[in-house]
Amino acid sequence: MQDQQHPGDRPDAGGARAIPASVLAERLDPGLYLVSTPIGRARDITLRALDVLNAAELLAAEDTRTLRHLMAIHGIPLRGRQILSYHDHNAERARPAILAAISAGQSVAYCSDAGTPLVADPGFRLARDIAAAGGRVHAVPGASALLAALAVAGQPTDRFLFAGFAPSQRSARRRWLSELAGIDATAVIFESPRRVKELLKDLCETDGERDISICRELTKKFEEVMRGPARVLAERIPAEGLRGEVVVVLGPPAVALADDAAVQEALRTRLGRMTMRDAVAEVAEQTGRPRKEVYRMALAMQEDGTDADDHALA
Repeated sequence: MQDQQHPGDRPDAGGARAIPASVLAERLDPGLYLVSTPIGRARDITLRALDVLNAAELLAAEDTRTLRHLMAIHGIPLRGRQILSYHDHNAERARPAILAAISAGQSVAYCSDAGTPLVADPGFRLARDIAAAGGRVHAVPGASALLAALAVAGQPTDRFLFAGFAPSQRSARRRWLSELAGIDATAVIFESPRRVKELLKDLCETDGERDISICRELTKKFEEVMRGPARVLAERIPAEGLRGEVVVVLGPPAVALADDAAVQEALRTRLGRMTMRDAVAEVAEQTGRPRKEVYRMALAMQEDGTDADDHALA
């Protein structure tokens, strides 16, 4: 997600009084500092991130132009320091230089294009190799499109899965979505704005009623969150897709309720070896049926003499 400077990012915007921030330049301990940067508004950066960018002896970035722009906005000077390019296409060539710098006792700050490094960004091998070599890896937390989307989506957050970017090929995407359908958790997906309609069309083939949220341009001027069943939102999206950065949040799949025959069979297998109370509780949890309904069915089975062990119903 691209960093952008908005009018509200300027200290004097709207007549607000500018208060200079205290940015420190204390020497950092040797190691890799994974610096989170804004996903939209430049003022979403943390003071600690500015401290690290101000003090690190070597800077590395997925996009050096984005980091230069961000530092210029906040008045962080380069002071002759190098900004090393590190991204998916040059990681194997660039990684040795960063490893060597840290081995020599230097501090290195790494920024992905926007947001938190390593979340769908190319810092994993770098952090792993530095840790394996005995170096320190430090997190400098801040903005994250993943967490921002969860905060505004309106979907359950007690259990969630970050699924990353959806596959671009339709057949692979369908297989990928079918795997997600079996996971009892909210799923967060990064998707190209041009392909989001195709993603929803594929989702509708298997679960058009699934409750989802489409979060667009998070933290920016035209931020938008659309919520509803997949089939409804698929119709709202134009054929050419959306504009801006997009995060799709899938609510947990609906619990499929077992039919009466399945509930009765589940009761039969338990009533011979446990009390009615325990059997009803276990079957209700397994089948998703209300406990009162399962209890009434157990009583009916007792009255009809369906169960072979009357003692178990006591």
